[in-house]
Amino acid sequence: MTAPASAPAPATEEPRAIPDPAPRRAPRREPKRPGQFGWLASTPAILIGLLFTVGPLAIIVMFSFMSRPPQGGGVVYEFSLEPYTSFLFQSDFLGNTSFDPRYLEVFGDSVWQAAVTTLVCLLLSFPLALWMATRTEKLQNFLVLIVTIPFWTNLLVRTYAWMLILNDNGIINSAAKSMGFGSLELLYTPFASQLGLIYTFLPFMVLPIYSSLAGFDFRLAEAAYDLGAQKMTVLRRIILPIATPGIISGILLVFMPAFGSYVQPVLLGGGKVLLIGNLIASQFGDARNWPFGAALSVIILVMLMIALIAIAFYSRKSGRKVEISL
Repeated sequence: MTAPASAPAPATEEPRAIPDPAPRRAPRREPKRPGQFGWLASTPAILIGLLFTVGPLAIIVMFSFMSRPPQGGGVVYEFSLEPYTSFLFQSDFLGNTSFDPRYLEVFGDSVWQAAVTTLVCLLLSFPLALWMATRTEKLQNFLVLIVTIPFWTNLLVRTYAWMLILNDNGIINSAAKSMGFGSLELLYTPFASQLGLIYTFLPFMVLPIYSSLAGFDFRLAEAAYDLGAQKMTVLRRIILPIATPGIISGILLVFMPAFGSYVQPVLLGGGKVLLIGNLIASQFGDARNWPFGAALSVIILVMLMIALIAIAFYSRKSGRKVEISL
């Protein structure tokens, strides 16, 4: 008998090699566009911007918390809150502190003139911007050029031109005398200061509203008319929502500069109209109270920041992009 064949030994499996994890790919850099510079190329511009914008603001904020020297201008580098308390309170020689509304009244007059300027500019600018946006493209470019022509001339020159118009021998008074009304007191009055502010800041309201309406397809308004909508309904529900970002931008661009204006109250108001800009100039010049002048400037800066935050909040909630630009 033959011996039974032995069972073959089970084949041993060779251990499988664990593949190495794929190497992580470095993030692809976006190819440079033609003419594009790296961030290092913008370093000089950033430094200049910090030096001439953030630098002066930091100095003003620092001066507002300093003390006033006994004599002359400048500051004493000692921390003090007196520049801010002086806005509402006044101390006598005995050290008694009492509420003083004088500077608050100047603040209120500034707010009032800036509000009137903003309202009048809005009422004049919206119909003009709407009319401009409905013209042909070639005519629109020409009208924008006409609106921006005042920017070609220095503000002082334009203000002196208004002085020639409003004085006793100007065009208005000459026409009034010829019609038997006599001479009108126009120059060196609050009315002249208000008129100068409206004239100066009117383009700052027209251009943002026009920019919002320029890209609107007015065939939508025609369709609303065809469906039976009234003119005021079309204006309220179609055109105004489109123009709202430009209106908000224009209000800020007009109100804040008009609030702190200096040239118009001095030249057209003749010093009879005291606004916050004149008060700041007098504190740095005549009164030589630099800390208080710096504190007034910081108060205006805080107001501007609050307005910008409110606009950013509105833009986020409404989903409408509001740009503070012309």
